[in-house]
Amino acid sequence: MSDCYLPRLGGIEVQVADLVGKQREAGHEVEVATATRGEPMPGIRRIVARMPFDLPVHPAGVKHLTRLMTSRRPDVVHVHTGAVSPFAWQGVRAAVRVGLPVVVTVHSMWDPVTRGLYRALRLVFEWQRWGLVATTVSTAAAVPIRAVAGRGVPVHVVSNGLDLSGWRTRPTGGAHAESGATARSNSGEIHIVAVGRLAPRKQPVRLLRLLHQARSRIPASVPLRVTVIGDGPARSSMERYLAKHGMTSWVSLPGRYSREQIAKTLTSADLFIAPAPRESFGIAALEARAAGLPVVARAQSGVADFVRHGKEGLLGRTFDELVDAVVRLSTDPSLRTAIAAHNRAVDPVAGSWPIVLDGFDQCYAQARSR
Repeated sequence: MSDCYLPRLGGIEVQVADLVGKQREAGHEVEVATATRGEPMPGIRRIVARMPFDLPVHPAGVKHLTRLMTSRRPDVVHVHTGAVSPFAWQGVRAAVRVGLPVVVTVHSMWDPVTRGLYRALRLVFEWQRWGLVATTVSTAAAVPIRAVAGRGVPVHVVSNGLDLSGWRTRPTGGAHAESGATARSNSGEIHIVAVGRLAPRKQPVRLLRLLHQARSRIPASVPLRVTVIGDGPARSSMERYLAKHGMTSWVSLPGRYSREQIAKTLTSADLFIAPAPRESFGIAALEARAAGLPVVARAQSGVADFVRHGKEGLLGRTFDELVDAVVRLSTDPSLRTAIAAHNRAVDPVAGSWPIVLDGFDQCYAQARSR
């Protein structure tokens, strides 16, 4: 169950769709309930109301979902939520009414405001007594959830899933595997890539400020090129920043790319940057790490689950430390090459679909036993 689903193409929507596909391949019978409009699809129940801007909410969602669950009687209800997901939580209430086991996966990092909201809802509804089993996508994201839920709700870390075969853009092992990185190093240009929705909560303008400061510290003899892939409401602010600071010649905003286009772009990149402070997981960073790129990210984010400082990339706790990391990787070809070689040779454990599916199966078993 998810507020948002295909044909929307956000992070949660795509991840849930991939999970549904993998679970069906594994032999599970999976149905999806969503408040997102779209064309009919096998196994997808669209419970849609006329709402402004096609918002994925439904005023009578609990009633409709209770009726659906009573008729279908699933073995377990798996609810996927963002920071605030009204329809998804209506699904939780409906499942509890019907007496069905519930697993809730939280895909976002709870900030202080969100924590306060769920504390208030806990006082009103006592959801910690509903027998829920919770999962989230990283160790960092689990900390605030555990603090709010208390001992009554087990919170497990089950990462997002990723098909690594689609991102291994270079052979593993041997001199041939290093030829792409070596050729780029010899050309002198450093190509930095970032991928994500250009939304204010992701602080994309702050990313540009980081790049501007890094460029001022990197020798002029080192050409720098940056590609920021994605689209969203902050795009106009980013374009104004680039124009104001004379960055349009070396920073491009090509818009939203398909997975295939992103994978192709990563083959020409030297490093990947994911500086958002509240990145609950960082699927784009995992894709880049799987493709062999050194990753620069926040030490407090979910990226730290699969990027160790100095091993798969460089982590920073502050803005200045992230600037230092970009400068260091841009000016130290030996470090950059060593990290890239490690990332190509060693697959990330996080994101492996067999591990993800097993993790959820264990959560389903726990929910059914509560």
